[in-house]
Amino acid sequence: MSICGILYVVGTPIGNLEDMSPRAVRTLGEVDFIAAEDTRVTLKLLNHFDIKKPMISYYEHNKKQKGEIICQRILNGESCAIVTDAGMPCISDPGEELIRQCAEYNIKTVVIPGPSAVISALAVSGLITGRFTFEGFLSVNKKSRKSHLQELANERRTMIFYEAPHKLSQTLKDFYEFFGDRQLSIVREITKIHEEIIRTTTKEAAEKYADGSLKGEIVLVLAGLLQEEVKEEYSLADAVELARQLIEKGEKTSDAAKQAAAITGFKKNEIYKELL
Repeated sequence: MSICGILYVVGTPIGNLEDMSPRAVRTLGEVDFIAAEDTRVTLKLLNHFDIKKPMISYYEHNKKQKGEIICQRILNGESCAIVTDAGMPCISDPGEELIRQCAEYNIKTVVIPGPSAVISALAVSGLITGRFTFEGFLSVNKKSRKSHLQELANERRTMIFYEAPHKLSQTLKDFYEFFGDRQLSIVREITKIHEEIIRTTTKEAAEKYADGSLKGEIVLVLAGLLQEEVKEEYSLADAVELARQLIEKGEKTSDAAKQAAAITGFKKNEIYKELL
């Protein structure tokens, strides 16, 4: 019976090579081969740490085919490290497909934590961090983009987006159009020499930064809908009607009032009194 190898998910620096952990360096030096999003980018990293390992190219357009090859090599006893160009692999990254393939083959996966632009930007945003949602990149397809933004209009959690500088102008305009005037943090070039944290609002950002002046890797951290804003969108009659619909579906009056209160922002007792 052959001994199955392991897939190591290795986080790499998002700008500053000093953020590379000793464990990550050791792991890349010990595995049999490395699956890299861009072998040219990864080669620079390996050269910096004097690591010499064979690499296999693994990216969006070859992930299915190369994923099978990687899995078969691991099943035959080799160990592999998957890396992305920067940050944690498998987060808004084709590596998530490889994780699923490994799960199908019951291949052991081990994570070597590293820098993450999502968490790093959230930490310095100055916005609420207790609950958040990562939305990745907005689609360039107008219909899909509009649908995505409409779905988030009533999202109460802090939202995190990735954006390319050449698309930032349109995104800032869309934010103001779909979300109104809210707090927004623009986190640019995290961990790099020109790192910048701009704490602003959607209105101000749409006016001030829609000229394409901001360059580099950008993470947008957007405030969720405030409780007071939610309440303004509903009347008490709306809240009572919602509770009645829940009762018709089998909910107890008290539970229906509680759920309607959570959605509309009105007090449970107000809704409960109207129901009675």
